[in-house]
Amino acid sequence: MSIEVIVFYLLLIDSISCVLIVFFGEQWYTKHFRIFSRLFPPAKGWALYYLVLVLWVGSLLFRINGLV
Repeated sequence: MSIEVIVFYLLLIDSISCVLIVFFGEQWYTKHFRIFSRLFPPAKGWALYYLVLVLWVGSLLFRINGLV
């Protein structure tokens, strides 16, 4: 496994957790992470955009046969 694949999987886990928090745990996030929620407010559009970008990078890795 190369470093690119490891970074991709870490970003994939992060983007999926971001989407789950934004859609299902927005109140929990703002209650427990007050400082972070002021700096990074939960926004559905940005979370989905982040997930799409990570999936696009994954498709590029898959095309060059780097994703196992």
